[in-house]
Order: sequence, then structure tokens, then C-alpha cells
Amino acid sequence: MTTATAPARTRRRAQPGHTRDLRTGRRLVPHLILAAFIIYFALPFWWLIVASTKSQQNLFDGSTSPLWFAGDFDLFSNIGSLFSYSGGLYLRWLGNSFLYALAGGIGATVISVLAGYGFAQYAFRGRTAFFAIVLGSVMVPATALVIPLFVLMSGAHLTNTVWAVILPSMLNPFAVYLMKVYAQDAIPSEMLDAARVDGAGEIRIFATVALPLLRPALVTVLLLSIVGTWNNFFLPLVMFSNPQLFPVTVGLGALQAQAQVNTGGQSLWNLVITGALISIIPLVVSFLTLQRYWQGGLSIGSVK
Repeated sequence: MTTATAPARTRRRAQPGHTRDLRTGRRLVPHLILAAFIIYFALPFWWLIVASTKSQQNLFDGSTSPLWFAGDFDLFSNIGSLFSYSGGLYLRWLGNSFLYALAGGIGATVISVLAGYGFAQYAFRGRTAFFAIVLGSVMVPATALVIPLFVLMSGAHLTNTVWAVILPSMLNPFAVYLMKVYAQDAIPSEMLDAARVDGAGEIRIFATVALPLLRPALVTVLLLSIVGTWNNFFLPLVMFSNPQLFPVTVGLGALQAQAQVNTGGQSLWNLVITGALISIIPLVVSFLTLQRYWQGGLSIGSVK
């Protein structure tokens, strides 16, 4: 009897360890998939960093690995050549991008938070129809609107001006939708009613009660709007013919076109790569700086 029950006891004792092995295996597979995605997305960025430290000769002679540094560290030399190219034209492009992104991003955030709060908290005639129009606008590709916008701006004599990019960037239907959905869950109607009973006006209620609760969504809309305007290429390409007004995206495209035809016998690929690296640094800094403000909205709806 003792001999017959020994294997069963052994199996019972082995079960906990076997369960732990299964759990470890189940955890390992998602981590491996996540690591593969991290490598997939980080590899182009790593190549950009490595390539920006190489001279024009080291980029194409094949003497060094594309994913590792060369013997000579030419990053600062490339930056100096980029900033001095054509009288500092790249710095002008970079400043234009900051202007368009900040003005368009802040304007889009203000309009979106006001519109989203109004859709969420006020009942007015035609609200459903107007919001349906907003949702329909989300489905329209932005590139499909570039030509109509050009005709509109041309009729208003605003082409080749900064307003040709800033004004369209202030209209973001998706940001309005996001603010409306967030404001419905983040702002209790009882809190607004209590403020009205205390005698507060609608503007004061919005500024002191609603706006602090909307901070995570506000920062999200601000970042999305800034990134969208910063990365916009087709709209400024159509609106501008003056290189002095180009943002960094269009400017790098023009610089790349010159590098492809090797204008004047001078290849510019190291300047294009270095300029691309510098152009993404402000976006990375913005995300790393402002991401902590998103955490305030993660628990919305979890406690009632």
C-alpha cells in the first residue's frame, strides 16, 4: 500500500513546480514579443544616431558597420556644418517648426477643450447633429483637405504666410472628440451643480472646477497637436514657395533632393541625417517631460 501511494505523492509534490514552470513560460513569451517590438522600433533610431556621427566618406565607403560607430566621431562637425549651411537656413527651418507647432498646438488645444466641454456638459439644440459632423470630419484624411485649403488660403491672400499653416492646424476634430468623451467621465455633473448653487458663473466654473479635472486630456491633446503640426509635410509643401518659411520637415526634404542630385559636386547626406536627428529631439523631450501628467486620468471611472 505504501509503495502504491508513493508515485501519487510524488506527482502531487511535483505539481506546484510544474505549475510555476508553466507560469514562467507564459510570462516569457509576451516578454520576448515585447522585446522584439522594442528592437524593431528602436533600430531605425539607433541607426540615425550612429549615422549622424559619421563623415560623408564613412557613410558610403562600407568600411564601418551601419549599426556601429566609425573611428572618427564627427557628430559635432556635422552639426556645425548643418548650422552654417546656406547662412544658417536649417536654424530658420527649426524656428519655423517651433512657431507652427506651438501656435497651432496651443490654438488647437484651446478650441478643442472649449468645444469638447460644451458638447459634454451643455444640452443645446442641434448638439447631436453638430457632434455627428465632428465625428464625420475625423474620418476625412488630412491630405484630402490640402488642396481645398490652398484654394481657400489663396482667396484670402494668406499663402506664403505663417497663417497658412497655423490656422488649419488649430482645427482638430479628433481632439474635440477626445475632449468631449473625457469630459463626460472626468467631470461629475453634481460638482458643477454645486458650484452653480454657490453662485459661481459658467466661466468661473470652467476655469476653477472643470479645467483642473481635464488636465490629463488637455496635455494629451496638446502633445498630439504639437506632434501632428511638427511632422506635417504636405500642407506646408503646398502653401509655401519661399524657403525661408519652410518647417524642418519640408526643409529636410529639399535638402535631401539636393543631396540626390549632388548639387555643385557636394553631397549633403550627412547634413540630412544630422538634421533629421536634431529635428526629433524636441518631440522626445516633450513626451518625456509631459508624460507624467497623463497618469492623473488613468483611474477615471474605476471608483464610483
